[in-house]
Amino acid sequence: MALSIGIVGLPNVGKSTTFNALTKAQNAQAANYPFCTIEPNKAVVAVPDPRVDKLAVLAKSEKIIYATVEFVDIAGLVKGASQGEGLGNQFLANIRETAAIVHVVRCFDDENVIHVSGDISPRDDIDVINLELILADLQQIDTKLSKLERQAKHDKSLQAQAELAVQLKALLEQGKPIIAYSDITSETFQALNREMRFLTAKPIIYVANVNEDDLLEDNAYVQTVRAIAAEQGAEVVKLCARLEEEMAGLSDEERAEFLHSLGVEESGLEQVIHKGYKALGLISYFTAGPKEVRAWTVPIGAKAPQAAGVIHGDFERGFIRAETIAYEAYVRLGSEAAVKAAGEMRVEGKEYVVQDGDVMHFRFNV
Repeated sequence: MALSIGIVGLPNVGKSTTFNALTKAQNAQAANYPFCTIEPNKAVVAVPDPRVDKLAVLAKSEKIIYATVEFVDIAGLVKGASQGEGLGNQFLANIRETAAIVHVVRCFDDENVIHVSGDISPRDDIDVINLELILADLQQIDTKLSKLERQAKHDKSLQAQAELAVQLKALLEQGKPIIAYSDITSETFQALNREMRFLTAKPIIYVANVNEDDLLEDNAYVQTVRAIAAEQGAEVVKLCARLEEEMAGLSDEERAEFLHSLGVEESGLEQVIHKGYKALGLISYFTAGPKEVRAWTVPIGAKAPQAAGVIHGDFERGFIRAETIAYEAYVRLGSEAAVKAAGEMRVEGKEYVVQDGDVMHFRFNV
């Protein structure tokens, strides 16, 4: 699916190092000076899912294909970005193309790594980025509102959008992000946001980048990030980007052993991937057989024909039914044949809403 997550933050906070670890390849240049990244680096990252691995064992599959999500490493923003400072207009445009934001925040002390403002202050750093996003949206809504007010005089159908734009402008002028608007699920808001792609309407995951010594217990910087995220209803992941980059070169067994030594089951990066997938409003359903087990991506609320169309357009056009097994039933009974014998395979029609973890076969006729 054409959905991506932008990695943002001030210069030298660990964005490109995090990106390198996410992609398990050193393909984003990381250096100790501002604007090292100018053109955004992009990579499609597999979504770790132990359910896929389990199904592959049970179905004796030859091949495993995970769901994926695209991450985009966007150059460091600075104060004044909305006015074009530090190539800010270009970088803000790159963010606008993404569906969610991972905001990397420096939560470590290191005199050898330059900080763009000199002092380490997560709250100040977050405020700088969020203010620039707000100012960029405010500029955009001002332009749009002027146009809507003229058009609404002759086209009453645009009146609702004009009134919405006034409310959103007032929200931004209070220093609040558009995601704080009380009715973001309304059709009017959704239509306007599809056109405008507001920066502050995107869900945010804060990544607190710490030294290895602070992985187990939160330092004061991380506590600040968690407090800010709680105020905004945002997610937080704590990680050590440098360590994650080093772990990316380990085998699966070595990596699992290393994580165990840290007392964790899932790395910080895996948490970023999973929370990012969720922030995009996505779930996975599976197809399983001897040739392959595959995770397919659909938006939350997708119906069976739409899910079938992810595999092939003909599946959706000629949809007849979906033979569906709950993941838990498949694992409990051990095979598709056993599920059928136990009467736990369901036949679902066009109105069935796909659930995360469904194992599905589609019947169609074109």
